[in-house]
Amino acid sequence: MSDCIFCRIVDGQIPAKKVFEDEDIIAFNDINPARPVHVLVIPKKHITSLATVTPEDAPILGKVLLKANEIATAQGSPDGFRVIINTGRVGQQEVQHLHAHIVGGPDPVGPMLKRI
Repeated sequence: MSDCIFCRIVDGQIPAKKVFEDEDIIAFNDINPARPVHVLVIPKKHITSLATVTPEDAPILGKVLLKANEIATAQGSPDGFRVIINTGRVGQQEVQHLHAHIVGGPDPVGPMLKRI
């Protein structure tokens, strides 16, 4: 999708600080992090949201979750993290391309997580 910011990152039109990439997914640092570790993991295939996935998408969704621990640990959150997938307007999904937020880092002093 030419107007999708995440598709443009996949295509290399917009730079991102990648922390992982393979043939199916890309993980990169969030430009407005909510925690010391805040990585977005997106499928390279444009999938609008969890509300639009099909059985064909199951392997990619599984890979996103399978890689979460590896990515969180490598980025400095070995003691735990959150995986958040906002879906649709009510779920506060801002970019209409499926993406998982991996958030963590050192134990927080204040509130655990601001809105993402």
